[in-house]
Amino acid sequence: MKRIVHCSAVLFSATLLLTIGYLTGCATNGPGVSKKNLRFGESVVLIGEQPAQLAFPPIRALSVNLRSTYREDAPQTIRYEEERDYTVNFERGEIRRTANSRMPDFRTNMLFGIEDFDHSKFPGFGNGKFFVFADYITKGKVEWPTQPSQVQFLSKTHAKLAGGENVKVVAFGDSITAGGDATEPNLIFWKRWTDSLQQKYPRAKIEAINGATGGDTTRQGIERLQEKVLNAKPDLVLIGFGMNDHNIGGFGTPLAAFTNNLATMIDRIRKETGAEIILFSTFPPNPKWHYGSHNMEAYALATEKVARAKGCAFGDIFHNWIAISAKKKPEDLLSNNVNHPNDFGHWMYFEVLRHLGL
Repeated sequence: MKRIVHCSAVLFSATLLLTIGYLTGCATNGPGVSKKNLRFGESVVLIGEQPAQLAFPPIRALSVNLRSTYREDAPQTIRYEEERDYTVNFERGEIRRTANSRMPDFRTNMLFGIEDFDHSKFPGFGNGKFFVFADYITKGKVEWPTQPSQVQFLSKTHAKLAGGENVKVVAFGDSITAGGDATEPNLIFWKRWTDSLQQKYPRAKIEAINGATGGDTTRQGIERLQEKVLNAKPDLVLIGFGMNDHNIGGFGTPLAAFTNNLATMIDRIRKETGAEIILFSTFPPNPKWHYGSHNMEAYALATEKVARAKGCAFGDIFHNWIAISAKKKPEDLLSNNVNHPNDFGHWMYFEVLRHLGL
């Protein structure tokens, strides 16, 4: 049987740091412009001279800055030039390659234009070298992410952080949680989040452990729970499954079993460690991928339902991902072009966790 692909601090560019000072010190920009309006490293892929959409409408202040890497200080970074490499339509929030642009053309990607693709037939597939990353300032107030505080479910963790105690965090799940296709460990979403908590609570000592395994469904999660989670005696556990569970028959997990597996994990973690738990949903894979059931919404809603029933914190990745991707192509956000978020996608997860309220 062929093996299908499975899901296996805070950064600002120098330009945006200068922009913060510009915006906060200059009244000519008008109301509604603040640090919250800064977008860093939003990813797109460019197809010929077709427009690529930004998630939010940009203003003209300092234009839109584009580069080849998520981290603007990476040594291999290419900084693209407006008019030479790209043009911007500020009214539509669109970027276009110029005819002689140095920016990669996604038409040369081996999966471009292929419907219902089986990735196993395309060795070397992926989008990493095709991404362009944009820094810009948005118009008006940005209402994203939509994530209510969950601090009421995290009172013990909050008290330990505020009291300067030791806090052990285990991230448990599939290869998205394991950090699949993040370009460096510090950009994995939960690592960024725990790093930000360490900055917020400098007296606390936070230990963050990667207990996730690429390719796992909740079935394998149950099997690995003792080794990966319970033996660590955590104070807080992040649980992220669903991408592999939702796959077509033979590879995935039926919805009822998925729901029961999550509930079992929660019950065992609480009974054997007393840890608090954050359950989070995931996003839809590329709709052109052959092995996806394309029923991710049902798995996301089931994840939320379990969290509510068990009184756990819940991070709504699914709906917040949909909100950003409404203006974007799936390829803009998927590093492997299938089901792994790129660095900007990991930032999206991080932002949802950040809004949980710890």
